[in-house]
Amino acid sequence: MIKNDAWIKTAAGQGLIAPFEPSLIRRAQLSSQPHETPVISYGLSSYGYDIRLSPNEFRIFRHVPGTVIDPKNFNPENLEPTKLKQDENGSYFILPAHSYGLGVALERLQMPDNITTVCIGKSTYARCGIIANLTPAEAGWRGYLTLEFSNSSSADCRIYANEGVVQLLFLEGEPCQVSYEARRGKYQDQPEAVTIARV
Repeated sequence: MIKNDAWIKTAAGQGLIAPFEPSLIRRAQLSSQPHETPVISYGLSSYGYDIRLSPNEFRIFRHVPGTVIDPKNFNPENLEPTKLKQDENGSYFILPAHSYGLGVALERLQMPDNITTVCIGKSTYARCGIIANLTPAEAGWRGYLTLEFSNSSSADCRIYANEGVVQLLFLEGEPCQVSYEARRGKYQDQPEAVTIARV
């Protein structure tokens, strides 16, 4: 069963999401502006929660001649750090046309043993050609999600930090026999930093 806003709010009080915004925020005070500015929405919605992109780090895949990306032996040199930029519209990273980037969530998650979440892309970004990879956080997982984005358009695109970037949908099932924590999953307790592929 998909969980609603009342359940998400109660679970957030028990550590599910931190920091937690109990309503959907569409305008916010940016440090560079004296008044509230429109933002890409984040916070609690009817059947989900829109998390924000952390300003800490965003990396873009780059071609390194003679190398092949290998998920079993990932070369971090294939990921190029990108600078955070800022103007009157907010803080943002630029994801070049036809490229792929990794960012990290601003909110920390702590999943109960009978709940799994999936994050899906926001329609605001989808309309710009940005595809967010469908990412799960299994029952018992905790940490900051590493988020994956593909720019399928022919133009460079901004991805705003501190604003909504993907939506989480929480799914309840019968308690599992072995949670992510119990099996010591390799991505447990991810920090607020891009975490590369591990085997």
